[in-house]
Amino acid sequence: MAGNEDMESHARRDDYDSPWKEAIEEMLPDFMAFYFPKACRAIDWGKPHRFLDQELQKIVPASDTGRRVVDKLVEVAMRRGGHQWVHLHIEIQSHREGDFAERMMVYHYRIFDRFRRPVASLAMLADGEAGWRPGPYQQSVLGCRWMLDFPSVKLLDYRRSSAALARHDNPFGLVTLAHLRTRGTRGHSARRYRAKYRMIRLLHGQGWEKRRIIQLLRIIDWLMALPPHLEQSLRRRLVAVEGERHMQYITSFERLAREEGVQQGRHQGLQQGRAELLIHMLAHRFGPLPTEVRQRLERAGAEEIQVWADRVLDADSLDQVLR
Repeated sequence: MAGNEDMESHARRDDYDSPWKEAIEEMLPDFMAFYFPKACRAIDWGKPHRFLDQELQKIVPASDTGRRVVDKLVEVAMRRGGHQWVHLHIEIQSHREGDFAERMMVYHYRIFDRFRRPVASLAMLADGEAGWRPGPYQQSVLGCRWMLDFPSVKLLDYRRSSAALARHDNPFGLVTLAHLRTRGTRGHSARRYRAKYRMIRLLHGQGWEKRRIIQLLRIIDWLMALPPHLEQSLRRRLVAVEGERHMQYITSFERLAREEGVQQGRHQGLQQGRAELLIHMLAHRFGPLPTEVRQRLERAGAEEIQVWADRVLDADSLDQVLR
């Protein structure tokens, strides 16, 4: 019984936020091509896109609507209309929410009100309830009607397409499969161990470039979290099969961060290396840091840096980390 409780406790810590956030930031064109192909074809990917996460936090503070899983705001150029710039609002929802459509409308209007540019709001439903499919938001009173209809995709709809996802040339085939395997193995560490092993072997058989493989390893590892003893066992098994030269497997973001911190510390001094690493982690999580925040981090002591670093993965905003 104790073992089952441990597994269930571990499953409750599954992190759906960070992996999806990184996946969208690192591979936005692939994300759009896989889930929203029509919209993807209308965007000019030859022009640089720009994430506006800090702007979004100002427009819709977390305290207004409660904790969000993943919401991204991106400035992109359209192929037609004189390369008109528009804003993509991407919402990934991992649980049922009764007023989801209304919240989409609120975000949509506030973004438009802030920038006065066209806004495309897109929703991905990453929850575990097959019957939950929020429709458009509608309001009608005294002859005045307001409606927001937004495209959405449901990850559970891919459950019967595992073979196709595994063979797909778009990396989000594997990301989707990893997400479904994570949900399907909640509370069952042994099953997740086997599923994660197969996912990583599958990834290395795709023939993608090294950078793409490392990106996906990080995302899969984040999604399919295992207890430490199983992570160690998995690493040993993978090394035995693939060999050290071919299997650059990173078992957690925290270990990667420590390794980067040690490497930086050798060249810049340990304290400065820790500060630079924390700056990198915060910028990766919340976007470019204000100058005063960078200066505060560079002046901070070891204990403060450690406290802030412990908060990075669980915090919903930069303020929550540095409070």
